[in-house]
Amino acid sequence: MSRSAVWHPFTQHAVAPLPIKVASATGAHLTAEDGRRIFDGISSWWVVTHGHRHPPIVEAIKRQADTLDQVIFAGFTHAPAEETAEKLLALVRRSLGTSDLAHVFYSDSGSMAVEVALKMALGYWRNTGERRTRIIAFEHAYHGDTIGTMSAGARGVFNAPYEPMLFDVARAPFPETGREEETFASLDALLSEEPTAAVIVEPLILGAGGMLMYPAPVLRRIHDITKKHGALFIADEVMTGFGRTGTAFACEQACVTPDILCVAKGLTGGVIPLAATLATRAIFDAHYSTDRTKTFFHSSSYTANPIACAAASANLDIWLNEPVVARIDTLAKLQSDRLKALAGDARFTNVRQTGTITAVDVQVSDAGYLAGVGPKLYDHFIAAGVLLRPLGNTVYVMPPYCTTAADLDRVYAAIASAADTAA
Repeated sequence: MSRSAVWHPFTQHAVAPLPIKVASATGAHLTAEDGRRIFDGISSWWVVTHGHRHPPIVEAIKRQADTLDQVIFAGFTHAPAEETAEKLLALVRRSLGTSDLAHVFYSDSGSMAVEVALKMALGYWRNTGERRTRIIAFEHAYHGDTIGTMSAGARGVFNAPYEPMLFDVARAPFPETGREEETFASLDALLSEEPTAAVIVEPLILGAGGMLMYPAPVLRRIHDITKKHGALFIADEVMTGFGRTGTAFACEQACVTPDILCVAKGLTGGVIPLAATLATRAIFDAHYSTDRTKTFFHSSSYTANPIACAAASANLDIWLNEPVVARIDTLAKLQSDRLKALAGDARFTNVRQTGTITAVDVQVSDAGYLAGVGPKLYDHFIAAGVLLRPLGNTVYVMPPYCTTAADLDRVYAAIASAADTAA
């Protein structure tokens, strides 16, 4: 295949191999145009939950495409958007045990869901007459690729060229095991310095920052410290939502209800782009006014696209009516059983798991996102028929929930043999 005109994301075309042309997908597997069958060990960048082309979702898309494809969402609405909002709120109520989150704002990507959250937080304080503009985030965080989300994310290779465009945020240290009290003290001190608009967190797992994990009690303390100072608490569950951590939403494990909740990736089962930002009544009411300057000024052309909402509605039916958590529990156990072998292998360090997500660090001299071993590991996995996309020397597995024991045997055999590639 010759070089194409397509510019691929997070790809250095000067050194990357030609992209694999995928012809079809079913369940947990991709089929390349050349006939290769590849296990999708990262759910196609963390989005596919029940499996590729899951029949109820595909059928919902087909039905919707025959009736309404797109309509402006300012001044208009439609059944798929209304149904999705009600079902999403119902799932949140079931997971978090509260109806505090009461309003759903649609967008098109995880980055935009978080951008919306930051704007909602700033708008809330402006509209209530209290000057709070400071945002606090955490070291190693990744929240997206828009200006606001890059600003909230850790500074580094992802956003270094765009530094002149970014705004300052305060940053608390990541709660490393054994150093959690330092994180709590730092967060408390930052919140004491000046009135803060919001604290934003990736609950339980920092994804692109290296699959860094911390336990639910730590998340609870971070939430409680935030609320002690009256700041809004934003949970970025773009990656962790829809079962990845073992529960529908990661916040459930800490008995935490955020003021603003961001979801995306798994919202449609990974079939079609759609995102949502959920907010409390208080945040909605702060924008509800006869004063039109208090309007929440945000949209995109495809806000609440009916076809995407139909997919999300079908996905939420699965979550509300099928034993999805039981399937997740089974997958997590299968993962845990196979991860144990790597825990005793000196070639790997920091062997870890939260829910259906596992990660290990390959022992190398040049660790980090740009570690030279990263591309070598990727090539090794592809040759073994497995799609794993290491974060430098960090190898993680985040498979669809239809993954079998045989699939995982193949994955973990590939990881075990990958250490020889790094040597």
